[in-house]
Amino acid sequence: MFGLWRKIVLLARMVKIEHSVFALPFAYLGMLWSAGGWPGWRVFLALTLAMVAVRSFAMAVNRLADLFIDVKNPRTRTRPLVTGELSPGETRVFVAVCALVFVGACWLLNPLCLALSPVALVWSALYSFTKRFTPLCHFFLGSVLGLAPLAGWLAVNPSIAVTPVLLGVGVTFWVGGFDILYACQDVDFDRQEGLHSLPAYLGVPTALAISTFAHVVTSIFFVLAGWTGGAGLVFTAFCMGVAAILIFEHRLISPQDMSRVNLAFFTLNGFVAVLLFVGAVADTALR
Repeated sequence: MFGLWRKIVLLARMVKIEHSVFALPFAYLGMLWSAGGWPGWRVFLALTLAMVAVRSFAMAVNRLADLFIDVKNPRTRTRPLVTGELSPGETRVFVAVCALVFVGACWLLNPLCLALSPVALVWSALYSFTKRFTPLCHFFLGSVLGLAPLAGWLAVNPSIAVTPVLLGVGVTFWVGGFDILYACQDVDFDRQEGLHSLPAYLGVPTALAISTFAHVVTSIFFVLAGWTGGAGLVFTAFCMGVAAILIFEHRLISPQDMSRVNLAFFTLNGFVAVLLFVGAVADTALR
């Protein structure tokens, strides 16, 4: 029993389960706006299960695909697959289980979600390989998380609408922007290995400028999504709070000082997702 529990902890560590805070609030936001309020426990629980499963699937695929790279990178040598605490075989089983759980959760939602589930799995797995051939890999990752609000919307109402699409575009630029910041840590290693991150391709100063621009675009699309979704001034005020956090995030980092990149990457961006969802809940409750 202890051995099984240890494997579960290692798997959670491998996929960084705590990073679910980036996507889940946006899925809930799409769900909230689609339903015009609380959609019921069935939709909420099935959506939560689907989001955690597909994200864990994507992260595990990424760890398998990047294993030969992670072995060489000093920053990633403590990852469970690299140390041997988890085997590739165990990880492949985990990938298969996550895929099955995701498809099952989509089946519980509605036929459209079930039909789209293979597309979502393929798209989320592709990110792992984009760094091999394009410096736009950061925005490809963003597009994967950008599906979260659309997933939340479709979980309630199986039809496409402009509001979750606008919110998804905002999420795409948001994730792409902060993933560029994270990639600045590996600029020398990426160049050595021929990997196509933006910092390695264009240099850190230019990459930081693109990241800043991406977060300006993010703030605009968050506001636009709220307006098209009928959100009021409360949500707009929370969007301004998110913009302030993003500005502060970029003031923490410079080409000469990357020491606070983890604060900028995880802590502040976790607040962004949660704050926007709280703003949507407050706005909906007050209308």
